[in-house]
Amino acid sequence: MVLAMCGLDCGACDWRESTGCPGCHEARGQMFWGECALATCCLGRGLPHCGLCAEFPCSQLEAFAFDKEHGDPQGSRIINLRRLVDSAGESGNPG
Repeated sequence: MVLAMCGLDCGACDWRESTGCPGCHEARGQMFWGECALATCCLGRGLPHCGLCAEFPCSQLEAFAFDKEHGDPQGSRIINLRRLVDSAGESGNPG
């Protein structure tokens, strides 16, 4: 599973292939649809993903994760980040 900074599973993203999206890490938050505020926040804080932020999960991430049009009603982004942090230990970096 390749996770975006917000916890989105990039492998399950319907837009990834059709837009040639390289992912937020490689795009440095400048996505095919515009600037991603969550990625910009992570980059500004020097974090690889939202799961390592002291404010996790912040209101901005929750609003994005549970957005009715583009979000995920089950909150999988937040769940993915919690699992990543739990499995990686204190550093939160995979592997």
